[in-house]
Amino acid sequence: MAESTPLGFQSATTEYDDYRPPVEGTIPAWLSGTLIRNGPGRFTVGDRRVNHWFDGLAMLRRYAFDDGAVRYANRFLRSDAYADAEAGQLTGQFGTDTRGWRRVLDTLRSFGLPEPTDNANVHVARIDGEYVALTEAPRRVAFDPETLATRGEFTFDDDLTEHITAAHLVDDPHHEELIGFATQFGIQPQYHVYRVPRDSRRRELITSIDARGPAYIHDCSVTDRHVLLVESPLTLSVWRALNPFSEGAIDMLGWEPEQPTRLLVVDRESGELVAEPTFAATFCFHHVNAFRDGGEIVLDLIEFPDSDIVGALSMAELDSEGFPDVPDGRLMRYRIDPATAALDRTRLYAGGMELPRVPRSAVGRRHRYAYGQATDRDGATGLVKVDCQAGTAQEWWEESVYLEEPIPIQRPDGDAPDDGVVVATALDATQEQTSLLVFDAETLTLQARVALPHVEPFGFHGRFFPDE
Repeated sequence: MAESTPLGFQSATTEYDDYRPPVEGTIPAWLSGTLIRNGPGRFTVGDRRVNHWFDGLAMLRRYAFDDGAVRYANRFLRSDAYADAEAGQLTGQFGTDTRGWRRVLDTLRSFGLPEPTDNANVHVARIDGEYVALTEAPRRVAFDPETLATRGEFTFDDDLTEHITAAHLVDDPHHEELIGFATQFGIQPQYHVYRVPRDSRRRELITSIDARGPAYIHDCSVTDRHVLLVESPLTLSVWRALNPFSEGAIDMLGWEPEQPTRLLVVDRESGELVAEPTFAATFCFHHVNAFRDGGEIVLDLIEFPDSDIVGALSMAELDSEGFPDVPDGRLMRYRIDPATAALDRTRLYAGGMELPRVPRSAVGRRHRYAYGQATDRDGATGLVKVDCQAGTAQEWWEESVYLEEPIPIQRPDGDAPDDGVVVATALDATQEQTSLLVFDAETLTLQARVALPHVEPFGFHGRFFPDE
């Protein structure tokens, strides 16, 4: 590992079971529940370093809130990929593959994808009462929410074909179901859009849509009546995957800027594709939210002008002096008229933004505020709250502090959409300290800082599970 490797991309070496950190400031007594985050925690196997941030071994992180106190734990997912790493072997991941010519046979067997990894390091969900770690490969791993101990592979009770799958499942509290999608390769590739009702582990197919490419799609949104996918011209090629010197699924990707981006709007009940407007090539990792506004549909998301962000997150780019300079995402509002397929795009925030969230109660409904990681300042990442109605924004920054995905949590029985807190982990690069920060959701005033026992590697996504 290069001496210049930033702290957030160095491997964690210790697991904590029930660490009780001191709290500086005050955490509201009403905040009761558990935030579980997921992300890469180990980047080296022997003397080999993974090629891409997405390939680090999954490490779960648990922050349990109770009466103003916090209990912390972290644990590596004991997956097959972890066992291989313990044996000194790097297995096929997003951008790291050491199988050489054996990859060709594996690829042909699986219609263009390498043997799917169970390194579920992207997100978490609660499915049929089980807590599950998710990635974009069609393998999921269940874990204990108290100890973070791995329980084994999680499988759905259905036979839906999937070669790539959604790591972001939309948790819609109004319909009491999860919404996701899967990509199937073949002569005519397809996207399968599905729902998972609460207390079920059987996916119900909403519809199957013929794919162009297919595209690499990371996220989706819902309204009370629709599911929305954004199909960018970042395509996945079976033929590129056949190269025995390929480093992983990343080498299947090809940016085709002459092709348009297609927005797919699906009726949640009938499965009808009610609109599919196209526009100039863009790329999107993460959606914010969607809702109906009269006869129109509004979708907020983070847009990039091209796919350079994917390569910018390779370890070759991240292992450099200082902290990485990656492209900034743009918070955009798409307004769609399904009757005419007309599409209007407007930028909502002038700064750079990623990892957006709205309060859970706003999912699929009209939202006023969007919270996210502010990205366009040298030497730090901050917190931004965008008022999507007024067109204004509030920001919080500290020098040399790198804030991760913010999670807005509403106060139980609170009336205002920003009556609550925002919690986020943040790395102070100067102090070499990761802390859990608790902000007032209305003002972004920092209410509490909780110093964790070690520097956490930068993670991806998490969910807050309130006590029931």
